[in-house]
Amino acid sequence: MRGPAGFLLCSLLLVAPHHTEVAAQEVQPDPKTPCANWMGGAPGYPGHNGLPGRDGKDGKDGQKGEKGEEGVQGPKGDQGEIGVPGQEGPRGFPGYPGQKGEKGEGAFVYRSAFSVGLTERAPHPNVPIRFSKIFYNEQSHYDASTGKFLCSIPGTYYFAYHLTVYLTDVKVSLYKKDKAVIFTYDQFQKNNVDQASGSVLLHLSAGDEVWLQVYGEGDNNGVYADNINDSTFMGFLLYPDLDVH
Repeated sequence: MRGPAGFLLCSLLLVAPHHTEVAAQEVQPDPKTPCANWMGGAPGYPGHNGLPGRDGKDGKDGQKGEKGEEGVQGPKGDQGEIGVPGQEGPRGFPGYPGQKGEKGEGAFVYRSAFSVGLTERAPHPNVPIRFSKIFYNEQSHYDASTGKFLCSIPGTYYFAYHLTVYLTDVKVSLYKKDKAVIFTYDQFQKNNVDQASGSVLLHLSAGDEVWLQVYGEGDNNGVYADNINDSTFMGFLLYPDLDVH
């Protein structure tokens, strides 16, 4: 083709490749996308959730944290069992004396006592010796007319006698309820004054009688008394039977 038309066609063919190269340089698809923009299709549906992965290994313990604030006190628990007794502690110091208490009511005091002496020189044997010299007989429990002590308060009593011995030997016994309880024998020494004595504790019931008596016959009645020598008999209550009174 010759002439002006051929020239124009040649010019177009030379210009077209140039524009195509420019367009190709200006619009390039992103190689990271599945499809270029100029070839993109419709968006797909989301895929299914995958399976959970396996548990990983336990990590190392971290550093100890700071102490937290004190919590609210909980309710009181049940009482526990009694524990084993501990060792005995050291002895404490004495305490201060307490206040003086009020005066109590006076308890009744049981009294029974006598002390008598002999006025006759030679009492008769085998009968109660009558001690008629009264030193003490406030309760009148001793009867000077019979020489016997009569128990009015049951309890434990103490009896004793101290006799002057002169001119002959002495055999004397203390009786309780017609039965000899103790015996005393003293052999007289000529041209001398001797002493015989005895004592005993007895439990008496109300109505029991106690006395002294020379026993035996013959020269055994040397119990003596004058203005400077006494023969005495005594007794008193030690403590009463409280279960009776």
